[in-house]
Amino acid sequence: MPNDTPRDERADLIGRLFADSARTNAATLAAMQTRLVTAADQLIACLDQGHKILSCGNGGSAGDAQHFSSELINRFERERRALPAVALTTESSTLTAIANDYDYDRLFSRQIEALGQPGDVLLAISTSGNSANVCKAVTAAHESGMTVVALTGKDGGRMAGLLGETDCELRAVSQTTARIQEMHLLFIHCLCRLIEDHLLGPQD
Repeated sequence: MPNDTPRDERADLIGRLFADSARTNAATLAAMQTRLVTAADQLIACLDQGHKILSCGNGGSAGDAQHFSSELINRFERERRALPAVALTTESSTLTAIANDYDYDRLFSRQIEALGQPGDVLLAISTSGNSANVCKAVTAAHESGMTVVALTGKDGGRMAGLLGETDCELRAVSQTTARIQEMHLLFIHCLCRLIEDHLLGPQD
C-alpha cells in the first residue's frame, strides 16, 4: 500500500537521520580517535608477525565481520599482498553443526578453539556488547592466547567487562543500533586504511 505520510515529512525525517549520524560521528571521533590508532597497531603487529585475524558477529555485525575479512584477504584501496583473515560467520556446515550439536552460544568459541593461536587477534563485533556467542568468543580467544579488538556501542555491555589490559575496545557513542552499525563500518575502514598505509606508505 502507498505511504500516506506527506513527502515533506519523510524528507524531514531523512534530514534528522543524517543529522543524528553526523552527531554520532563527531562524538565517536572525539572519544575513539587515539584508540583507533592503538587498535590498528595491534592488528598490524599481529600481521607483521605472521599471525591472523579472526572476526565474528551476528546479523549486521556478521556482515561487518565478513566485510573486514574480505578487505584484508583481497584489498581495501590499493594493491598489496593478501593478508590472513577469517570470518567465523561464513561456513554454513560448521555453523549449523555447532548450533545443533552444542548450542548457538558456542557458535564462534568452538571455531576459535580449532583455529585460534597465540599471537592471533579476534575482532569481536556486537552493537550492544551483550551477544552471548560473541562474549564466549572473547573468553575463548583469551584462553587461546589471543588479544581482542572489540567493536561495541551503548555502554559496552558484558563484552567490555571481559576485556583485558592488552585488548582494545572501540565503542560507538550512541544508543541507537543503526548509528552504532554506521560507526562500526567506519571503524573497519579506518583500520583497513591504517593497515594498508603501514604496508605501502601513507596515501595522499
